Amino acid sequence: MAGLRIPIEAFAIPAVSLLIFFLSYSSQFLFYYIEPGPLSKTQAIWFNTFVVCIWWCYDRACTVDPGRRGWVKRFAADVAEENEDGSEGLKLEKGMRWCKKCEAVKPPRAHHCKKCERCIPKMDHHCPWTTNCVSHTTFPHFIRFVFYAVLSMSILAYHLFRRAILIWDSRSLPAYLGPPVWAMAHLFVLIAANSLTLFALSILLARAVYGLAANTTTIESWEIERHEALVERSRKTGGYVYANGGQQMRVEHQEFPYDIGIWKNLCQGMGTSNVLMWFMPFGGGPGIESAAEFEVNGFEDASKVWPPPDPDKVPRAPRSSDKDEDIKVYGSPAEEIEAFKRRQQKDYERWGGKQENTANDGVSDDEQPDDYESEYEEGVDGEEGWTNADGERLRDYGVDEEAEVLADEDIPLGELLRRRKTRSYS
Repeated sequence: MAGLRIPIEAFAIPAVSLLIFFLSYSSQFLFYYIEPGPLSKTQAIWFNTFVVCIWWCYDRACTVDPGRRGWVKRFAADVAEENEDGSEGLKLEKGMRWCKKCEAVKPPRAHHCKKCERCIPKMDHHCPWTTNCVSHTTFPHFIRFVFYAVLSMSILAYHLFRRAILIWDSRSLPAYLGPPVWAMAHLFVLIAANSLTLFALSILLARAVYGLAANTTTIESWEIERHEALVERSRKTGGYVYANGGQQMRVEHQEFPYDIGIWKNLCQGMGTSNVLMWFMPFGGGPGIESAAEFEVNGFEDASKVWPPPDPDKVPRAPRSSDKDEDIKVYGSPAEEIEAFKRRQQKDYERWGGKQENTANDGVSDDEQPDDYESEYEEGVDGEEGWTNADGERLRDYGVDEEAEVLADEDIPLGELLRRRKTRSYS
């Protein structure tokens, strides 16, 4: 029976299309049976024009490629340089990330989507209602769809409530003078569905417009909140926190680098400085060629990168003591037991009270607070790992977090890049 399973997302587009059809066209049919009658010619033309805009923008939001497969590998070729010895290879700049599943350099602001199964440029989130990612190339279509939906439903709400008020004002008249029961039931369902959808999409539109003006995706908003939480936590623990594997990691406040001013943010997000084209349903969006590099505001030192390191995703540092320490041979069982007790005491001091310096970032014993917490954070959902105030993790936006974490046994990034470059030239 496993082969008969159909993902819920497969019903998303039909469900949204059915909702658009129900609100847009069944309402106009209903108006013929409820006072003050159908829409006037002018009202009908404007309303149906906006409905056509909804259909057009929704189709674009669903069908425009959020980032064609292989684009990250072409980005990797753009950063290729020839080594001094003449060999081919890739020169990694500070902050470049590696996607294990795409086997390519991950450009700035890109994330690997577990639904689309590839890296998405300037990924905002994977939208279940369009079954597509909202990204650098699809964001203009998505926000136009939401805008025209909110506009059309606001107009529809006016006509629906106007007729509901007339019915209420005529409640003392005989029933046969009013609309049929089915019409009133239909009107009630339309008001409920339209109001709930309008409320949800109005919030979504406000959030999308804010993100556009601030040049911040929903994923980056999550990263900003995560960073602020780390900074606040580090202030209580001497400026550092425990990272993966018990490493100590210093945390410093960083400004979000991609907010370059409202006007530039709007032009970058919509792909043009022509304001009229921002609202045209047939307007385009940024091309994939502009997704490899983004202008920064220069508020932070160039050595700092975004997103800031997450303690839960920092690769485990190799323990030199495991490599350098010789195997000790003890003369008697009593000596071996005594040595074990000494190691046990050192572990207790390191993790319990005295906190020996196990960091690889230069933090001294004197800088370490006595109340340093070595345990993992717990999210709002009760699971291990950090969540934002709404209990959301990156995976809730569609991000494949496994593709962005390098495990201990992974091949070093430089070697992977060298091999990828060698294969591309062979």
